[in-house]
Amino acid sequence: MTRRFPYTSVSRRRFLQGAVPAALSLRGLPALAARSLAPPAFEQILPARSGITWVHTAAKSAEKHLPETSGAGCAFLDYDNDGWMDIYFVNSGKAEFYTPAKPIRNALYRNNRDGTFTDVTEKAGVAGGGYGMGVAVGDYNNDGLPDIYVTQVGRNILYRNNGDGTFTDVTEKAGVGCDGWSSSAVWFDYDNDGRLDLFVCQFVEFDKTTSCGLDARGRHHYCIPKIFKPRPSRLFHNNGDGTFTDVSREAGISEHLGKAWGVVATDLDNDGRMDLFVSNDTTENFLFMNRGSGKFEENGFASGVAYSSEGRARSGMGVDSADYDNDGWMDLFVANIDEEIFSLYHNNHDGTFDDVAMQAGIGMSTRWMSGWGLKFFDYDNDGELDLILCNGFPDDLVDDLKTQVTWQEPLLLFHGNGKTFADVSARSGPIFSERFAARGLAIGDFDNDGAVDVLISVNDAAPILLKNNAAKGSHWLGVNLVGKKSNPDAIGARVTYSAGGLTGSRMKVGGGSFLSSHDPRIVLGLGGHAKLDWVEVKWPQPGGETERFTNLPVDRYITITEGAGKWR
Repeated sequence: MTRRFPYTSVSRRRFLQGAVPAALSLRGLPALAARSLAPPAFEQILPARSGITWVHTAAKSAEKHLPETSGAGCAFLDYDNDGWMDIYFVNSGKAEFYTPAKPIRNALYRNNRDGTFTDVTEKAGVAGGGYGMGVAVGDYNNDGLPDIYVTQVGRNILYRNNGDGTFTDVTEKAGVGCDGWSSSAVWFDYDNDGRLDLFVCQFVEFDKTTSCGLDARGRHHYCIPKIFKPRPSRLFHNNGDGTFTDVSREAGISEHLGKAWGVVATDLDNDGRMDLFVSNDTTENFLFMNRGSGKFEENGFASGVAYSSEGRARSGMGVDSADYDNDGWMDLFVANIDEEIFSLYHNNHDGTFDDVAMQAGIGMSTRWMSGWGLKFFDYDNDGELDLILCNGFPDDLVDDLKTQVTWQEPLLLFHGNGKTFADVSARSGPIFSERFAARGLAIGDFDNDGAVDVLISVNDAAPILLKNNAAKGSHWLGVNLVGKKSNPDAIGARVTYSAGGLTGSRMKVGGGSFLSSHDPRIVLGLGGHAKLDWVEVKWPQPGGETERFTNLPVDRYITITEGAGKWR
């Protein structure tokens, strides 16, 4: 079967121009040779080199229980605060529909600072054991250490970081276990009290006896979620004493029933309060606007992000938020299932959004894809945000049913120019010509070279670690923000910067992607500029202080602590 990979006319033309020399002259041959010898934009680091040998187990069965095809997530985190990103993977263990012959565990890998990783799961005490879905990382108790929240089909787990390389399961004390099927989760400070609160997506009322029937060959398929009842998601307020209170009803969350897959916390109206964009599968997406005093208003329909342009609910999965056009307002992205086309929602500055995916060059490349993990980031450090997505159809028997849709699908990489995006997947490395049943995606700079790398979890297979080579030659500054009056992770802080004629706007959002968590540092791409004019940090609260910094270094990481007036 011919490989399916649709291009826009612009991206096809650019690819051909970049891949074929203008003339096969002697003068042109050295440049052609240099291109052939250059490393790919993204290079897969295989287990023999990385030391990561963990593999996801989906516990697939002939009954085709829907959780089997839905996980799992992954995370970059610096659990030991040594300045190097470690890695956490979620696995699928015991559940009401599955009892493994031997324990199936999650995995924590410590970064050895030389491009390799060591499995420290057992020592750390973060093996999980339930049927895992996703992971959210945040410092919920303000002790300067990242804690781990694992979502599952069943009881979720909160691991408190003890600071000595170990974690303690404090779920019962904290009161954030949840019930049912949890998917993505996000840490964010919705009431600006300086403590991280927790939002947990709830998917469906899952029952292992519910079936969508048999096909003509007597086989079960992974069902479209329409046959399952929706559930309310959960919002937990941080009490500041290691416990949380479920405020879902008081906040206006629980009255909205959905089938939530992805969530991102972002400030969409520039009022200093964090809002929530939630993707739902076969029901309308939710936009919970934070109105203060602990209240949220669901505004998805009025804002234009609930349904497709034809008024249909789609299968929303991965989500993210970023100011991709540098106009000072946060935009939204959501990936859907095949034929629904993914959505890039441009913020109109008036509480409404327009879906510009087609005009921006993303629509046609995603038409036959089913998207899960995704993230905006500046992969080549040219100062403009780009976009990476991982894909895969939910039903592993789809290859028998359709010709244009497949169970395993290629990754997609879009290069942004501040207005539009070009599909550069085909010239960004051999990994983009392969196919995967990919699910979670996290970004993080695991080798501290300023080029943000990518981690992808694959359903029932080994994960993918991608080293970024595309940013070589571009300058950068990495910023680690530490909140004091604001929440410790500085979720909601906005960083703006200027370098020569280059300006940029970056907000530190909470969550984003699908079931995954990211490197907390912000990398500012400077392109060819070797000097920064200034960097401003607006801390996350209404009327929050704005600090300006000059005489900053480049090509290194720095830490900015709220109110300190200096960097280190």
